[in-house]
Amino acid sequence: MGAMSWPTQDELHEIRKIVSEMSGKGTEDVRVVVSPYRICPLGAHVDHQGGIVSAMTINKGILLGFVPSGDTQVALRSGQFKGEVRFRASETQRPRLTISKGEETEVDNSFPSPDEFDWGVYARGALYALQSRGNHLAQGIIGYICGSEGLDSSGLSSSAAVGIAYLLALESANSLTVSPTENTEYDRVIENEYLGLRNGILDQSAILLSRHGCLTYMNCKTTKHKLIHPPKFLEDHEAEPQKGYKILLAFSGLRQALTRNPGYNSRVAECQEAAKVLLHASGDDKTEPFLCNVKPEAYEAYKFKLEPNLAKRAEHYFSETMRVTKGLEAWASGALRDFGELMTASGLSSIENYECGCEPLIQLYEVLLRAPGVFGARFSGAGFRGCCVALVDAARATEAANFVKAEYSKLQPVLASQLSHGSAVLICEAGDCARVI
Repeated sequence: MGAMSWPTQDELHEIRKIVSEMSGKGTEDVRVVVSPYRICPLGAHVDHQGGIVSAMTINKGILLGFVPSGDTQVALRSGQFKGEVRFRASETQRPRLTISKGEETEVDNSFPSPDEFDWGVYARGALYALQSRGNHLAQGIIGYICGSEGLDSSGLSSSAAVGIAYLLALESANSLTVSPTENTEYDRVIENEYLGLRNGILDQSAILLSRHGCLTYMNCKTTKHKLIHPPKFLEDHEAEPQKGYKILLAFSGLRQALTRNPGYNSRVAECQEAAKVLLHASGDDKTEPFLCNVKPEAYEAYKFKLEPNLAKRAEHYFSETMRVTKGLEAWASGALRDFGELMTASGLSSIENYECGCEPLIQLYEVLLRAPGVFGARFSGAGFRGCCVALVDAARATEAANFVKAEYSKLQPVLASQLSHGSAVLICEAGDCARVI
């Protein structure tokens, strides 16, 4: 079954029962949105420079059970947060906050905690996005939302998964037909315009476009994307479940962004400064200063002009671009070891050239690399907290997970003790795209 094992029949039954009780409708009337989390095995820290990236979904994520409310009322409960969110689909939503380009803000794309602001903000954002593009919604929803158990979703694009879940539910309730590309844009509106987060469209694209076992490739400059299918022997997981890979998510126990170097946003500025120097050196002062606009040969010819920090950021960008290109070929040919080595090299460049990550996360990455059957590993997300992701031989996944738990707790006993034993390292599989069941 592979990814189809999530959600389980029990999970679906439980959600349908809750929504049935909330709404007074029969369980057979309840629809469920499945919106998976994503990992980015290659292509770290290059999206803001118009680089090329890769992503795939996993069989964990957000489930949203709902029924159309019969009027414009929206009523929501959450498995994670207290209280009930209520508003009307006919209310005009206004953006929450705006972030101007120059401001120093902590960029953190994780699900906001309820004390930061009410957890219904994504549902209102979905309504705002649909309204802002001319849709008038006559139907609200009565719904219950929950995330995969025991999962600190930082670094897994949970905010995009939540936004997409609400979009799909409101569209389904109102019989709107919306393409994945349009929904990518709607979720960008939720994140950038309504919430004021500055992030790209990789997460949304991966969640909406993925197919089981495929790698979603995206060019962030042109927003063109394609699916890289694995060779048949990896796809045919029903015939031979042992052959192939699993995905390990290893959690550090860090809840807060711990930066070894307090400048996440300054990295973006440094990349642009490097682009400016390189473009100027090649006689071009007109082109926008993004590294995607610098030809690799211009980088090679003029990198000696970059001061050390800028040189490191540019080296990360150009070497990561090479790794993504090689990685797509490796994935298409089923060369998991080669793909894993590229992931590991990407992780190392994130530490040495991009200079992100903090001690616990770096230690976790190093433990994963020593674990039995691991093909490769890197940080997931921005690498300032959260988790690491690894590709592991399916036959040795349990052994690897146990090894990582034991070794990491020796290095970081306090942080490891904050993780419940069952969720310190999760064994996942490739997922599918967001959909309504």
